[in-house]
Amino acid sequence: MSNDISIVTSKMPAHIQEGSAMGNENVTSEHISVPRVKLLQKMNHEVDPNHSEYVEGAKEGDFINTVTGENYGSSLIVVNTHFKEEYVIWRKRTEGGGLVGNFTTRVEAEKYLEDNGLDADKHDITQTHIHTLLRMDEKTQEISDIPFLFDCASSKLKVSRDWNVQLLKLGGNVNRFSYMWRMSSVPQSNAKGSWVNIDIEPVGWLKAEAYQQVEAFYKNSIASKSS
Repeated sequence: MSNDISIVTSKMPAHIQEGSAMGNENVTSEHISVPRVKLLQKMNHEVDPNHSEYVEGAKEGDFINTVTGENYGSSLIVVNTHFKEEYVIWRKRTEGGGLVGNFTTRVEAEKYLEDNGLDADKHDITQTHIHTLLRMDEKTQEISDIPFLFDCASSKLKVSRDWNVQLLKLGGNVNRFSYMWRMSSVPQSNAKGSWVNIDIEPVGWLKAEAYQQVEAFYKNSIASKSS
């Protein structure tokens, strides 16, 4: 089908830039898919050229946006805006895999399996730390206003706990989103095998303009849900 239409242009014209988001009045964060960023392991479909979910050029240790498919490579700079803990029920890989549900406590997760007649031996309940992050584009130095979630379970839990400690050490009255961090993939191994984990390094304090942008995001998207 041809896209050669005389009344449209590929470059946004000035009269459209002057708009005020009319038509999107009822679209809130509840109506948008919040992407997750996934740290690829060697068993993930995204690194298998023969799988339908393969992402061109993706390799073990890359961070992939699960909604857009964008590959951020093995390192990205982020602002950590929010943290919560959940207990996630997964169908075991031998049973086909897949997410079953998220719960605030392990007891709630176990009760869900029981109430719905689901075999506990065919499911895993995983303690998961969920960080809401904003990414900075290293080329443009701009911070995205679209957040993503990063899940920390298993070996990532220790890194997550250490990250929270570093965030708390910034100061008792300092907002969580005041600082920028580099999140990188690092190889690890033990007697059972090898995998990729994350490493967190401090980058620096946000300057005023960037801080105000992130603060506005927090107030509009996170604090408003909690109130």
